[in-house]
Amino acid sequence: MGRRTAALVSVVLLAAAGCGTRLSTSALSDATAPEGPSSATVPLTTTPGPTNPASDVGVTATEIRVGLIVSKTSVLGTETFSAPMYGALAYVDSLDAKGGIAGRNVKVIVCDDGGTGAGNRRCVRKLIDDDRVFAFVGNSIFDYAGASYVDEHAVPDVGGQPIGYAYEQYRHLYSIYGSSSPRNGQIGYGGKLTGGTEVYRYFKVRLGSRVAGVVYYNQSDSERFANLIVSSLVLEGYQVVREQVDFSVPNYDAAAIDMKARRVDTVFDALDSAGNVRLCAAMDANRVTVKAKVMTVQGWNETVRSDYRSSPNCRNSLYATALDRNYMDTQYPPVAQFRADMARWYPDRQDRLSMWTLEGWASAQWFTDAAAPCGAQLTRACVEAFLNRADPYDGRGLLIPRNFVVEAPPSATAHNCLNVAQWQDSAYGGKAGWLTRTPDMGTNCFDVFNVAYTP
Repeated sequence: MGRRTAALVSVVLLAAAGCGTRLSTSALSDATAPEGPSSATVPLTTTPGPTNPASDVGVTATEIRVGLIVSKTSVLGTETFSAPMYGALAYVDSLDAKGGIAGRNVKVIVCDDGGTGAGNRRCVRKLIDDDRVFAFVGNSIFDYAGASYVDEHAVPDVGGQPIGYAYEQYRHLYSIYGSSSPRNGQIGYGGKLTGGTEVYRYFKVRLGSRVAGVVYYNQSDSERFANLIVSSLVLEGYQVVREQVDFSVPNYDAAAIDMKARRVDTVFDALDSAGNVRLCAAMDANRVTVKAKVMTVQGWNETVRSDYRSSPNCRNSLYATALDRNYMDTQYPPVAQFRADMARWYPDRQDRLSMWTLEGWASAQWFTDAAAPCGAQLTRACVEAFLNRADPYDGRGLLIPRNFVVEAPPSATAHNCLNVAQWQDSAYGGKAGWLTRTPDMGTNCFDVFNVAYTP
């Protein structure tokens, strides 16, 4: 099973860009919202047990306490990392409304670490030592400095966003994307990770892409990610045009003009969100037309309609890839349930939905599916037995199957699948949105190269 590098690498570029308003930490676990539409297409509960013992840390006869750490009030802004939190909370609110897990409600205790290592260590110790949580769910952490403490105390961290590399390092941390690494305290294998080239194969095979532009900053993290993209593109037979822009004073017009002159047909990047918006504006201003402007899963969101309003041509060439169903594809029951849950509990966030919000929701579902079979005798060991099983987990059809089976040594090739969507201003009956471009993500698969890289 192949693993993805984009979520592990590209978010770190945000550290060098942007700032946000700091807010006080709020008791988000106690927040409520007006009732809205609901759907019962996906079961959310299990049959309550007649007598539930206090079977493990954080578990009573009527309650399961879980922690959620989010880098909400970081200097990067309140929206940068918070989307998974809202998805996870919406799932749990609906779960509890239907009876919880085997008669126990799930209480989520949220801790905002402010996006700092010190803040993260504070949250980890508070939730483990003081709040005595059973597990973590829906974590979205910029600097997971407390990861080793979580691992030492054998607290399952289920479905977290792998923004850094902790989820490829510690065995009690379970990324939303799965992992084939040993997670024995060392990152990956001998300090190296691997990622497949299926994204680049897709655009070569499906769109006929041949000349790829790679735009990046003269900044170490950006250059490192760009080098990985270039290596993968070369393996897939692309002609590659590198476009480095100055981080402090980026000249996106020069990059756009050069890509046009060199007949670039597909653009990849190692930029932050603001850089992508400005690059698109430069491409439209200089009449650069491409088959695709490819974004990572972080860019697959609702704010594209407003962020790219000044560059409609480039906006309609935006593609994004993921390992999940499109959050707009309500033909699938789990997606319909996600949309109903968000509309019910967070109606004010309909214009900020994203794939990350969906993945936060999926993390809470994964925890539920792991805990439910344990019944009255809910323990961390029982939950981790489910997470570590060989059978891949597909989130009831929401996710491309994934697991945590160790692959040693990493193979030179992989059979990887992916979902792909394109933003279209008239995607849904004249309404704008992300239009899925793969008939079935489970069969949109390729035998590709595995590229090793050092984090």
